[in-house]
Amino acid sequence: MSDFEKNKEKVSELLDRFSKTGVLNHINGESVPAISGDTFENISPIDLKVVCKVARSNSRDVNTAVDAANKAFFEWASLPGQERKKILHCIADGIEKRSEEIALIEAVDTGQSLRFMSKAALRGAANFRFFADQAPSGKDGESTFTNSQTNITMRYPIGPVGIITPWNTPFMLSTWKIAPALAAGCTVVHKPAEFSPLTAKILIEIAEEAGLPNGVWNTINGYGEEAGKFLTEHPDIKAVSFVGESATGSMIMRQGAETLKRVHFELGGKNAVVVFEDADLERAADAVVFMIYSLNGERCTSSSRLLIEDSVKEKFVQMVLKKAERIKVGHPLDPNTTVGPLIHPIHEEKVKEYLEIGIKEGATLLTGGSVDGPGGGPYVAPTIFTDVTREMRIAREEIFGPVLVVIPFQSDKEALEIANETEYGLAGYLWTNDVTRAFQFSQSMEAGMIWVNSENVRHLPTPFGGVKSSGIGRDGGDWSFDFYMETKNISFATTEHKIPKLGG
Repeated sequence: MSDFEKNKEKVSELLDRFSKTGVLNHINGESVPAISGDTFENISPIDLKVVCKVARSNSRDVNTAVDAANKAFFEWASLPGQERKKILHCIADGIEKRSEEIALIEAVDTGQSLRFMSKAALRGAANFRFFADQAPSGKDGESTFTNSQTNITMRYPIGPVGIITPWNTPFMLSTWKIAPALAAGCTVVHKPAEFSPLTAKILIEIAEEAGLPNGVWNTINGYGEEAGKFLTEHPDIKAVSFVGESATGSMIMRQGAETLKRVHFELGGKNAVVVFEDADLERAADAVVFMIYSLNGERCTSSSRLLIEDSVKEKFVQMVLKKAERIKVGHPLDPNTTVGPLIHPIHEEKVKEYLEIGIKEGATLLTGGSVDGPGGGPYVAPTIFTDVTREMRIAREEIFGPVLVVIPFQSDKEALEIANETEYGLAGYLWTNDVTRAFQFSQSMEAGMIWVNSENVRHLPTPFGGVKSSGIGRDGGDWSFDFYMETKNISFATTEHKIPKLGG
């Protein structure tokens, strides 16, 4: 039996559990259906067949989950950071033990190829370990002194928080948000994306098996306009951390405005990879192909705009084309597959619409487009558009699929103008062997994160986030604690200083 057949057999056994019980909410340590009894269907993008029923939460479910988080908050926030550290490390152990199961289920639920999902599961464990180690120092601040005062700053957890995660790499991104919240001492109400709810259920089970007290972490399922809206509006939720589309981020900000919620948004991107003629073109081509076609192009940091110096355009495009055409499109459980189906037919329609827009605008479809895949799901092959001008919609709007647009430039100034003329500002990539240019250009790019002569390689202590319509706030390192914790200053008088007298 091939590895592919073995993977399908394992998945069939794993999904049998979900087909029998459905995906229930998890509130105060218990798996429970929606109070209304309502459900919706979860389909696999591989063949569009129903995997299971999912609880469809409404305001009553949200209220119950928030109430549980509220009641658990004091005990969890009061627990010494060293104790939280132990529990979070146990969660990481549990993730590692079940990493194969998580990767297989995520591949079927999202359409992402197993070769990437196996790494995403282990990244989730690494996220928990990193923030676990920070928990003991989370409250630490600093001391400042004057001649008459000693000031002590400290941090404390903000309270119950709402975390709304997306359908692309949902397991890893859930850990990226939830781990620092728990490490900081917050309790959590998590709403996973309705298109990919399966691994969120596994994750909270792992957490409670690791010793996380009931109510500290609660998961509710449902639609964004229902469960998500009620969560972001709830007065007892002190902050909302969201990963997803920019338009949805704006909506959440409006919904939370009435209760003055703190928000953290990781939103869309139309990221430029700028390649100069003096770059190592072979390495740059590998990086371009990896960053646009891995994860089916459904990643916020994808290098969806290739800005290439005109003198090497033809040569470089041919290098990228050859690599793109060798990428295997197929079943995500096949170890040889790189690109699987898009998440859902709804998203497929969006991507296909942009393919049509590009052609109508006058761009050349060099390769790719919709293809037939195993099972009949929404497959789009690695796609390249050339003859793209900077004014075209495909050059300015986020497509969120395996679609690369190629735009030539003739000078550093022109390249910078093109790179920055988008509403987004999440990531940027720069390839050059000119050190001075690398420093000057990267400092002028309007993006929250820039990699020079590299694809996206994450270093957890560094800040992750974007500018403009790509987000608000930063994750990673101590930046995550800045969001999930309040800062307090306590000032002690050290002398009997003169106090102004009024009325006496």
